Amino acid sequence: MGNCFGSSTIVDSRESTYHGSSRISAKRRQSFRLSILTIPSSSYNDDRSFKSLQMPRSEGEILASPTLKAFTFNELKTATRNFRPNSVIGEGGFGYVYKGWIDEHTLSPSKPGSGVVVAVKKLKEEALQGHKEWLAEVDCLGRLHHMNLVKLIGYCSKGDYIRLLVYEYMPKGSLENHLFRRGAEPIPWRTRMKVAISAAKGLAFLHDAQVIYRDFKASNILLDTEFNAKLSDFGLAKEGPTGDRTHVSTQVMGTQGYAAPEYIATGRITAKSDVYSFGVVLLELLSGRPTLDKSKVGVERNLVDWAIPYLGDRRKVFRIMDTKLEGQYPRKGACLAANTALQCLNQEAKLRPKMSDVLATLEELDQMTSKSGSTSNSVMTLTSSSSSQSAKRRVRAPVADPVLSSRRRRRVR
Repeated sequence: MGNCFGSSTIVDSRESTYHGSSRISAKRRQSFRLSILTIPSSSYNDDRSFKSLQMPRSEGEILASPTLKAFTFNELKTATRNFRPNSVIGEGGFGYVYKGWIDEHTLSPSKPGSGVVVAVKKLKEEALQGHKEWLAEVDCLGRLHHMNLVKLIGYCSKGDYIRLLVYEYMPKGSLENHLFRRGAEPIPWRTRMKVAISAAKGLAFLHDAQVIYRDFKASNILLDTEFNAKLSDFGLAKEGPTGDRTHVSTQVMGTQGYAAPEYIATGRITAKSDVYSFGVVLLELLSGRPTLDKSKVGVERNLVDWAIPYLGDRRKVFRIMDTKLEGQYPRKGACLAANTALQCLNQEAKLRPKMSDVLATLEELDQMTSKSGSTSNSVMTLTSSSSSQSAKRRVRAPVADPVLSSRRRRRVR
């Protein structure tokens, strides 16, 4: 396992203390903190690097993290009312997630309705996400602190097989449920862009910290009461390439439909692989369709294959827009968001923008939309810090002959 960090805790200075029903008191949290390396809050567009991905840590060092509480199994049994079925709030191949209650100050189990709500993930003994992934998540979230990453409060390890993780509770659940669950209330355009921007902030933070997320997908994006997105499930996270290395070679893992083509073909992964996955999720937000849909036939089964021909043409982009929006979205804003997705989905990893650039574009799009109700200008600027030159590339509202850039940019095939 490649652990995510060296010895320092990395936080974002914009991170606020807990809000809402799952608040942990700031006074209590301070006693858990390591020395902090603070990320400047001015911008994501510089070339910050973190020299904290150097020495792997032993399991003992990881579990001794002062930012996390080591719960006993009996404490979590009490907090979840003995893991009752009616306490289940989610499930997956890893196991089940239960709703529990703990005291705000002592973090000891409390009665339902008192203290704060937490989410307790209990891994199945036969789960694909085994001890290695469990430990990777404890390692990463024990030292990664950002307002757009789900907060890990503690963990439990008992014997050879029992593994649990305790997170802050996210009352709105996953983006996947809001987009694709039958009967779910439609998400307005502005809320979709809010989710995209906050998820992009979390991913940009990880890349600044030299961490490749490797499992960016709608089900791993959790939402608070205000639809702010937080990334969850860091069992597959890997430290990024260092020194002269350009990529990390690893076993191909992740979810079909979200993984970048070069990663599937070669096992080589970079931060640009995460950018591809972000493009898929952005496309899901625009279209309201899942990346793979077995209810469709032919090319429509694969969202990317079906949508690509429409993303670069402003006269056709409406064909991929979610019908649940009922046309209530800014036309030019939708074109620009679709164009951003198209860039993220470029088949050539090196031609995809950095997450910091994607974030800047989405934020500018949102500001333009909020000011005028629609994006009145047809040109936005996307700065590529991945280029050896600092020239700016223009992202235009797509035209009939879709050209993403006059230089160095290829259209996704």
